[in-house]
Amino acid sequence: MSHDSEPQPVTAYPGGPLNGALKPPGDKSISHRAMILGLLAIGETRVEGLLEGDDVLRTAAAAKALGAQVTREGEGRWRIVGVGIGGMQDPADVLDFGNAGTGSRLMMGVVGGQPVTATFDGDASLRKRPMRRILDPILKMGAQIVSEAEGGRVPLTLKGPREAIPIRYELPVASAQIKSAVLLAGLNAPGTTTVIEKAASRDHTERMLRLFGAEVGVTPSGEGGHGRTVTLTGQPTLRGTDVIVPADPSSAAFPLVAALVVPGSEVTLRGVMMNPLRTGLMTTLIEMGADIERLDEREEGGETVADLRVRASRLRGVDVPAERAPSMIDEYPILAVAAAFAEGTTRMNGLHELRVKESDRLAAVAAGLAANGVTHAVEGDDLIVTGRGEPPAGGGTVATHLDHRIAMAFLVMGLAARRPVAVDDGAMIATSFPSFRPTMLALGARIEDGAAA
Repeated sequence: MSHDSEPQPVTAYPGGPLNGALKPPGDKSISHRAMILGLLAIGETRVEGLLEGDDVLRTAAAAKALGAQVTREGEGRWRIVGVGIGGMQDPADVLDFGNAGTGSRLMMGVVGGQPVTATFDGDASLRKRPMRRILDPILKMGAQIVSEAEGGRVPLTLKGPREAIPIRYELPVASAQIKSAVLLAGLNAPGTTTVIEKAASRDHTERMLRLFGAEVGVTPSGEGGHGRTVTLTGQPTLRGTDVIVPADPSSAAFPLVAALVVPGSEVTLRGVMMNPLRTGLMTTLIEMGADIERLDEREEGGETVADLRVRASRLRGVDVPAERAPSMIDEYPILAVAAAFAEGTTRMNGLHELRVKESDRLAAVAAGLAANGVTHAVEGDDLIVTGRGEPPAGGGTVATHLDHRIAMAFLVMGLAARRPVAVDDGAMIATSFPSFRPTMLALGARIEDGAAA
């Protein structure tokens, strides 16, 4: 997908029930990390079920540019031969991460701890996203910024040290990206790197570092034990390993909510990751009255997975606590859509982080709700959506701002609203869920190119 391609409008139309079973795409967070740790490991890493969206392919290209052998061996099957910690080479060209906020920020942690110099860039959306809070701790670890766009944004050139300096760093906000960048930089630091978080964020990096042979400690901390103190023993020898990527709960969220709001639907989602730091949306939907049944729980790739049987449900408004935000930060757009169908008011508290995602997601969601006749309000960092227990009006065109989750969320709305819902551009959906449209069509959805007829 070119950064400069013409917008591709897409419209979803209301229709009959959705039925069937599917396996959502591989988890994006795990896919990025498998590529990155494959680069930093000695020997061969084999990955099954990799998400082959644009974001992850950009990370794969960056790993190759930094010296790894990266080979696609079949659908979702990849082989990475790593260079080991300290063994990377300066890339010959700019590392272009497209729309990939996670890939670019995690790789800044890698480069910021290693004796290499690399230039990071991305599409128009990524160029607007703040990088300073990633860079601040990395600079304390010995990295230098050679050049940067205004406000610490990409394009920027980062030069890493011969050896990183181990630090003790308290996160200013709950962010798996900042935590992961510090830990990845700390791999090339003698001694112990410590990250303290007031609220637990996604722990995929800690889990996968252990899988590759690093020594990582995690202890509860802070008020009520809601925080975590994470320690990494630096300069380990990471060994290539096999990684099975579970299905992404953030991608599963779209067919899941579609099944809840389209009358008469029953859909089974196979192999979805059930990491408790990723299941905030499911917890919230069940509180709202969603009929979601968890089946055949099992372990895959160091993570718990399960099949989810989802049936159309009458939803009711709920209050979503701010402390749940880290476990569902990517799912608020689709939760707002579910809330538009619910009876009563849903208040989503503490959504500051939505303002610094692929777009200002809080503003983009509010504008999409307004375009489709949904009663809502933004109060500070809270989003309040009031539904009437019936389909919203629909009929609007939603500005996606190059944000894949905004696009998919409002296409789901269109499947059950009174009138079709269009998005101004569906091209960027490929960054996280390349098979979204064929998957939804196979369940019985009607989604077509172009503006609403």
